[in-house]
Amino acid sequence: MSTSPFASVLASLTRQRGVRASLVVDENDGIVVDSNLQIGQDGDRVAALAASLYRKARLSAGAAHLGTATFMQLEAERGRICAAGRNDLVLVVVADPAANIGMIRVEMIKAAGGLP
Repeated sequence: MSTSPFASVLASLTRQRGVRASLVVDENDGIVVDSNLQIGQDGDRVAALAASLYRKARLSAGAAHLGTATFMQLEAERGRICAAGRNDLVLVVVADPAANIGMIRVEMIKAAGGLP
């Protein structure tokens, strides 16, 4: 039995208080590479949305000469989607509105630095 190279990163993120799901997603097509989801979370839908938003944010930051986008957050009434990427992979977290986004952000940026 083999273990995914992302399993420990995803488990670490999912242990953060208020995190409902963590995923590694291909930025170009929004396909889930690996995930750690709580019951009731739709990983495919979140992956497609987060990959699309992150790709557009990254391209927009480049077009505005702001440099590389390191972190993106979508805040909605019932939760947050956070994304941090490297190369063609995006690390995605779905969190409750009351989650400590500062801690999640720090962990995501650190983990994204280790993506291949």
